[in-house]
Amino acid sequence: MHIQRRIRIVLKRYLLGEGITVLLVLLYAPLLVHWYDGWFNKNISIEHEYFSHGIIGLPYAAYIAWTNRNSWLRLPNSPHPLGSFFLVLATLFYLSRLSDLVNLSLGVILAGICLCLKGIPGLKLQGMPLLFVFLASPNHIPYLIEPYALPLQHFIAEASGSILTKVGLNVRVEEIYLYVNDRIVEVAPHCAGLKMLFTSLYVSLILLDWTGVWSSRKKSILFLATASIISISSNIVRNTLLTYFHGTERETLFHWLHAGWGGDLYSACILGLLVLLLNGMEKYFPSHSGN
Repeated sequence: MHIQRRIRIVLKRYLLGEGITVLLVLLYAPLLVHWYDGWFNKNISIEHEYFSHGIIGLPYAAYIAWTNRNSWLRLPNSPHPLGSFFLVLATLFYLSRLSDLVNLSLGVILAGICLCLKGIPGLKLQGMPLLFVFLASPNHIPYLIEPYALPLQHFIAEASGSILTKVGLNVRVEEIYLYVNDRIVEVAPHCAGLKMLFTSLYVSLILLDWTGVWSSRKKSILFLATASIISISSNIVRNTLLTYFHGTERETLFHWLHAGWGGDLYSACILGLLVLLLNGMEKYFPSHSGN
């Protein structure tokens, strides 16, 4: 009887986990393929492209959840009533066929599973993976934020115009437009660095979690603030180069940096600066709880 009871416990534990995994794969594998295809091939809307940081964020979230597996198994089974609510909400989102709600349903259903199986302690344990999933789920929030980016667009246009004037170009700035040799460049919301800003902050969160610096509130705030400044400054340089290339009829370089792999390389270099920045902070202000 003891052996039979042990077998039932083992089967219940592992069959439940495997069943949930298979169900999630069947429901969300096509959605994830759609996301990654859009991010890699850039055949999606600009709003969707704002979340391309999910290329690295979602695998990292899965990695954290996997490393937490032993702590997860040690937690007692204590279902929370909110778990059922989240599961129902995720089901409604998924069946709504509205792209934003379907996308957000992934994070909601994962949160519901945590609450149903391990309650609040389970939700806290998987809090960081869930945060990275939610922040990588495409939605139209950036589209709602874009109208408020006008002051940033104007600031970048003025800064770029000032730099180009100092190097000898005849530049005229009108609101968010730069005129060079009767050729116009618009500092659009997407070009104002919102995407790069979101990506920089997202990668900064990953770095803070990876290194353990997250435990220091002051260093975390300083790092995030500095990352934002680096992102905005790098975008001023990028728009300056784009305006220069377009105004001087260097169209090949313009398209290379604007929509080609040059833009991806430029973004990768900026993210590399964040790694160097955090390493420098750890070198001169070492953390006692770093991983």
